[in-house]
Amino acid sequence: MIPAVPLRALIIEDEPLAAKRLAGLLAQQPMPVEVVGTAESVAEAEALLRAPGPAPDVLLLDIHLADGLSFELFERLEIRCPVIFTTAYDKYALRAFKVNSIDYLLKPIDPEELTAALQKLVQRRETASPAAAPAFDVALLAQVLEQVRQPAREYKSRFVVRVGEHLKAVPVEDIAYFASLEKATLLHTHEGRRLVVDYTLEQLESLLDPREFFRLNRAYLARATAIRDIIHYTNSRLQTILQPAPPDNDTVLVSREKVSTFKEWLDR
Repeated sequence: MIPAVPLRALIIEDEPLAAKRLAGLLAQQPMPVEVVGTAESVAEAEALLRAPGPAPDVLLLDIHLADGLSFELFERLEIRCPVIFTTAYDKYALRAFKVNSIDYLLKPIDPEELTAALQKLVQRRETASPAAAPAFDVALLAQVLEQVRQPAREYKSRFVVRVGEHLKAVPVEDIAYFASLEKATLLHTHEGRRLVVDYTLEQLESLLDPREFFRLNRAYLARATAIRDIIHYTNSRLQTILQPAPPDNDTVLVSREKVSTFKEWLDR
């Protein structure tokens, strides 16, 4: 059943492109949804939630914000409205929050999953008593907060490669991109050197800082500074121009299913 009165949604997201995309998805929902505000930080979100006036019907809440973790809002405020968590990371055990919130959505957000989460919210509102409100499990929240406040993970800072009869340590800062060629993985430096590494691209994805490197497709894992240009290609795909140029001037396309995530990664 589609509600006659629009759902009032508050978007808390520190990536402008992601917030804009989410607002666009909300505007396309079969049920009416009104975005009553956006915030990029814990402080901005707190100010909006403390402001006089009707509370939002739902919070769409990212985990990492400009000034900290959005979980801090639950320490500062008594949040009574349902929450849909949005995140690019599955490591925060958000399944546990299903007992406290409507749902959680992994980025890039799937429009159908967003619709399902909003429909769940509407159904819960229709069956709940007027006085009913979500009761957040303080002990569970403290447990998740402890997990996310663990020291930041350390990623590889150098790779040891063989050069003739010698071993050479290549700092990550010198690496432009990695390319898979047949059964080998080549490390390409900014100076144009190509060196074989004993890792697959799948292994490298977990060893490198995801803020610096992005898996463009099955064959390329590139550093942000190595992407010299981005060109619109056919069928909503993107072509990247890498520096130094790939072997034989290979055309490096962003996989179709990665385009939205790639744009959000660039806009961090």
